[in-house]
Amino acid sequence: MTNETLEKYDLDHASIVAWLREEDPARLAELWARADAVRKAHVGDAVHLRGLIEISNHCARECGYCGLRAGNRDLERYRMPEDEIIACAHDAKTYQYGTVVLQSGEDYGITAEWMASVIRRIKTETGLAVTLSLGERTDEELALWREAGANRYLLRFETSDPDLYRLIHPPLKGRPERSRIEMLRALQSLGYEAGSGVMVGIPGQTYETLARDIETFRGLDLDMIGIGPYISHPATPLGEGAWRRPIDEHDQAPNTELMTYKAVALTRLACPEANIPSTTALATINTAQGRELGLMRGANIVMPNLTPVKYRALYEIYPAKACINETSGECRTCLTARIRSIGREIGQGPGERKRRSDA
Repeated sequence: MTNETLEKYDLDHASIVAWLREEDPARLAELWARADAVRKAHVGDAVHLRGLIEISNHCARECGYCGLRAGNRDLERYRMPEDEIIACAHDAKTYQYGTVVLQSGEDYGITAEWMASVIRRIKTETGLAVTLSLGERTDEELALWREAGANRYLLRFETSDPDLYRLIHPPLKGRPERSRIEMLRALQSLGYEAGSGVMVGIPGQTYETLARDIETFRGLDLDMIGIGPYISHPATPLGEGAWRRPIDEHDQAPNTELMTYKAVALTRLACPEANIPSTTALATINTAQGRELGLMRGANIVMPNLTPVKYRALYEIYPAKACINETSGECRTCLTARIRSIGREIGQGPGERKRRSDA
């Protein structure tokens, strides 16, 4: 496939829906090949490793799908001390990762000033790129963290369907409602590389909705896009079957491995320059080769876990998460081997988005 052909390949809404509904293996092989060719042409063969540090499982939200939700009284809560976070960042430096990702629930026990201090220490002591994934915060907090040296911010909008979003993500009392799309634009205006994403197969999500999600990625011109299958947690309203949006069963997008690969591949075609991870959720539903297949169908990022093992099981967004008992060193060794087994190389440096205008 030539570069000229790649540039001309575009997707309208009807085409995206048709591909999402496609079941013919031969046709899907064509989609995988197109996505992989676009990935190679725009972001190359390097797979960048971004070290994930799950710094807190406290969360003020009551999201209908997440095991960290405030209403889950059976979950033992933790918040990592600063020195433990910094030690994990030094591990990332030792392993030659270019980025650390600091992730938590929406934890207002993490103050803006404390987080800024952590960011400054990571930048000063390791020089690594810092990605934050801390939920909905004010513009003032986001600006402070950007000034402290944070490079990127991840905030999933989860679904472009406003009614479904309100169902699975109730507003938080005492805090003003603000759309995540608006927040993503604010992040871009502050100079962050902005990342977002969705879950595939949320109960009530249609093929049409998932197609609009992919179009929303393209409209926002996102730098990073995470796509994983919806995996239910038993201690949530969705996991218990308490929340159901009535739709025709033929319109429900399934939360399957195959549907996730379709969404990843179509997102690569719609957003050629974006950094797209092959997610832990894919590795969870296919421990043998989920990550590899994601990388072969459009993805170019993997996020090895640096969180100390004693906290891993407590960061339970969904149960039975992959690699939960591996040390950070074991995780790095395993992922490096898996990446090389499919003929890809380990990326060097922070792995920021490469825009064609930068070339």
